[in-house]
Parts: sequence; structure tokens; C-alpha cells
Amino acid sequence: MRILRRGAHGRAMTATVPVETYKDALLVLAAAGAAVPMVKLLRISPVLGFLGVGAVLGPHGLGNLVGEVPVLRYLTISDQELMARIAEFGVVFLLFVIGIELSWARLWTLRRLVFGLGFAQVVTCGAALGLGVALAGGAAAEALVIGSALALSSTAIVLESLAERRRLGTSAGRTSFAVLLFQDLAVVPLLFLVGVLGAREEGSVATGFVIAIGQAVFAIAVIVLIGRRALRPFFRLVAAADSPELFMAAALLVVVGTALATGAAGLSMPLGAFIAGLLLAETEYRREIEVMIAPFKGLLLGVFFISVGMMVDIGGIARQPGVIVGAAAAAVVVKTLIVYGLVRLFSGGHAVATESALLLGPGGEFAFVLLTHAAALAVVPRPVSDIAIAATAVTMVFIPLLARLGAIAAGRFDRPGALPPEAQMQPEPGEHGHAIVIGCGRVGRLVSDMLSAQAIDHLVVDRDVATVTAERRHGRNVFYGDATRREYLRLCGIADAAGLIITVDASTAVDEIVRQAKALTPGIKILARARDARHARHLYGLGVTHAVPETIEASLQLSEASLVHLGVPMGLAIAAVHDRRDLFRNELRAMREAREP
Repeated sequence: MRILRRGAHGRAMTATVPVETYKDALLVLAAAGAAVPMVKLLRISPVLGFLGVGAVLGPHGLGNLVGEVPVLRYLTISDQELMARIAEFGVVFLLFVIGIELSWARLWTLRRLVFGLGFAQVVTCGAALGLGVALAGGAAAEALVIGSALALSSTAIVLESLAERRRLGTSAGRTSFAVLLFQDLAVVPLLFLVGVLGAREEGSVATGFVIAIGQAVFAIAVIVLIGRRALRPFFRLVAAADSPELFMAAALLVVVGTALATGAAGLSMPLGAFIAGLLLAETEYRREIEVMIAPFKGLLLGVFFISVGMMVDIGGIARQPGVIVGAAAAAVVVKTLIVYGLVRLFSGGHAVATESALLLGPGGEFAFVLLTHAAALAVVPRPVSDIAIAATAVTMVFIPLLARLGAIAAGRFDRPGALPPEAQMQPEPGEHGHAIVIGCGRVGRLVSDMLSAQAIDHLVVDRDVATVTAERRHGRNVFYGDATRREYLRLCGIADAAGLIITVDASTAVDEIVRQAKALTPGIKILARARDARHARHLYGLGVTHAVPETIEASLQLSEASLVHLGVPMGLAIAAVHDRRDLFRNELRAMREAREP
């Protein structure tokens, strides 16, 4: 491609733009633009879509055919190393967003899972997998490194799969996150261990290990200290400038700066971003920053998943399918069984242990780092590291599927057996006229508070053990149970209830609760939360008394506030919004009736 320029004497000059320099970036953008609509159309996980794109466009996919068909080089991502460096920032932004949604107080409540369960998982899985490598004929150092690498799981894919299915806040989500957080911390000593084994230095291992841990602790302490003192004043100055561009630049500076700082200290870059998110979670700017960072996180995570897909050597698997697939299956089975047992040991129920085990069973991205580093130092022979990397990549491809199976299994095993005392309490509804609120999330708590303020007898039902336990300890009348089961609705006294209020956001659960309630008590008043107007029409078709679409209700509340602040009297504004709400409700019902005469 040539660009026309003018020289010093006015003569035309041409400059050639190196297309190869931008080819990979264009391919990634084009692939992302094509993959997202396609996976939505096919109703599969976006993660699987990006992994598939990477496998096809990578050096082991179409790249294998470039020698025979040279034109395919324009459709192949060639700079795999550059892609990996860019992709790492996808994990950085993911951990930052997770950190900003947490807080130091909430993280402190996970300390037993992070340093207890997480430590036990890394040590036990690493020892078991290393023993398997040793029995297969590997040397001691080789077994130690490969076992440790395969013991790690994928922070990016697991957390993204949980977020996609809205299960990060569940007990299994918190358990998996705690283990993944410890694994990120464990990368530092594991990398040091590989370096020591590669250098073959004796007598200085303990000293070097202590120094490495000391450096890591010092780096984290410095980041926390500076962040607590500087972040709030810094963003106050940025916000005073009233410039969205400057605010975005400041947010990116904090994320990338802390990630690079921890990377320079020998820690993982995502860990630094996570700490920055925790620090900003205590400020009043957390939501604005979260909204601005979200697009970067989504795009860079897509690049990360594509880079993982590029590591899947389809040809290599075809040449040694038994070895690679067998190694991948053995690693997943061993880790799944060990994680299940450890979670059960740490007082987790069958449901939590099953889902956590399936999520953490596959390998992770840090295994690539450890195995590549070990191969470069000749700790692990290159052919062996290639097999281990291929097996790890294969296991990561199946994480979305295992996450789905874990959620299904958790739903089947989720029975109030070995539960905390608070979650074993059974509902005791009033004699007549009580209300039943399904869901104790943000919406359910607000509804319960409003009912309590008006002295209306009601009980609240939720499926999350931790939520029920915490709410009961705060004095709320919350009970653990599955409202999609007809027997549990009977236990709640639905036959004598004045109304059923459904506040959960999972549309399939809402539909099932409505069907079961209508089957038991056809005349009961049901007020349900709906995703949008389409879901509301569907719920009216199921027989709900009133469906509240989140999108429409938010628009009406904004309209009411706008009218009042623009000078319309409060009474007239409320009346206008009330009339429009009735109009929307009647339109939704009429559209449903027109579709199903």
C-alpha cells in the first residue's frame, strides 16, 4: 500500500505502509466481529468461539497450509509472541474489574479459602500429578515442574465463564475464585523454583526463596500504602477537570501501572491489577471506572482466548492423539477428584464441591509460562514440555462445557443437607395473608425492607447458602430453599399467601416458579421481575398479575426525575409516569393476547 507525500522541492513521493505489521491486528478485530454474532446465533459460549478462531487462524491451523497455499498467510496470525503479550492484559483487566467489585472486608472473609483451600489444592494436586510424571519415567525435577504447572487452573476462562452464567456470587464461584487467587500468588515461588532447578545451584535455595517471597510482600505493601493515600486525591483532581477522556486515561494508567509494578517485582501482572481494583473499590469512583474499563476488558479477553486457541496444535494432537488426550484427561480427572475432596474437607457441600472441582480441573494459562521457562532452562525436555502444553490447551478448551455441567450438577445436588444451622431453618408462614418473596439479592432485600416498613407479614426464600446465613444473622426472615420445586412452595404456605413476589433475574427460574405457583394456587397474585418487555409479555402469558421490566422501569424513573428537575410539579410528574406505566402494561398484555388469541 502506497501513500502519496510531498518532498522538500514539491515533488511527489511515495511511502509503503507495511501491511504485515497490522495484519494480525486486523485479523483479530475481524475475527472478534464475526465470532461474537456467530456464537450468539449458535447459542454457544463466546469463550469457545474465540478459542475456535485462535485454533483455525493460528500457526497450527491455517498456518500449516501457508507453504502449499501462500495466500493463506494473509489469513493467519503469525506473531504468536506479540499476541501473547497483548493477551496478558486481558487477564489484567479481568482481575481489575473483579477487584473493584470486591472490597478488603469481603476479601478478608475469604482468607480461609484463599490460604487454606488454595494452598492445599496447589500442593496436593502438584504432588499427585508430579508422582504420575515420575511413574511414567520422568526425572525428579521434571516431575516437580510439570506437576506444579498442571496443578494451576485458568483464571481468565473460569472467571469469565462464571461471570457469563452469573455465578460469581455463588458459593462455588467464591470458592473457585479464592483458589485461583492463591494460584496467582503461587506463580512467584514456582517461577523461582524453576530458575533454581535450571541453574542447578545448591545451598542457596532456601535463602533465595525467602528473598523472593520478601520482595513480593514488600511490593504488595508498597502498592497498598501508596494506593490508599494517593488514589482518592488523584481521582478527585481528575474528576474536577470534568473530562471523560482524562478520566479514562487516569483509569488506564492505574490499571496498567500497578500491573507493570507487580510484574517488575516478580509477581504476576493480574495480581497487581486485582490489588488496584480492591483499593479503588473503597472510593466513590468505582462505578464510573468499572464502566470505562469494561470495553477494554472484553476486547483484550477476546485476544487472550484467541491466543490460547492458537496454542492448540491440531496436527500435533492428530500425530499423538493417545498421548496428548490421555494426558489431558488424566490431569483433569486427578485434579477434579482432589479438588472435590478438599472442598468437602473445608465444609463445602456436594453442590459446591462438584461445581468447583469441574471448574478447577482443567489447566491454566500460567502453566504455559512455567513450562516454556522450564524448557528454555532445560529443566524439562522440549518434546515433553510441548506435550504438556498441548494437553493443557486441550483441557482449557473444555472449561466452558465443564462450567455448564458443574452448574447443572450443582442444581441437582443442591439439597439442604449438611448446611449451616441458619440455612436449615424451615419456613413458618403466618396463618393467612402473608407474602412470599423469592430471591434475596439487591431487589429482594429492597422489597423486603418496604414490606417490613409497612408491617406486612412476609418471608424471603433464596438458594444461596451464604446469602441466607448472612441475612439470618442480620435478623432477616430468610430461608434456604428452591422455589422452583412445588413441594417447597407448599412448605412456604403458598395456598394461604396473599401474593408471590419474584425478584430473581434468571428468566428460566422465574418461568418455572410461575408455573409451579399457578399449578398449586391458580388464583394467587404474582408480581415478577422481568428482563425486558419481551420477557414481560411472556410472563403475562404465563398468568402473572404484574410483570416489571427492568429496562422500562428504569426509563420511567429517569423520566420522573427529569420532569421534576425541569420544573414540573411533583404530583403531575408522578401522575404522568403512573399513566405511562399503565399504558406500557396494557400494551404488553394486548400484544401477548394478540399473539395467542
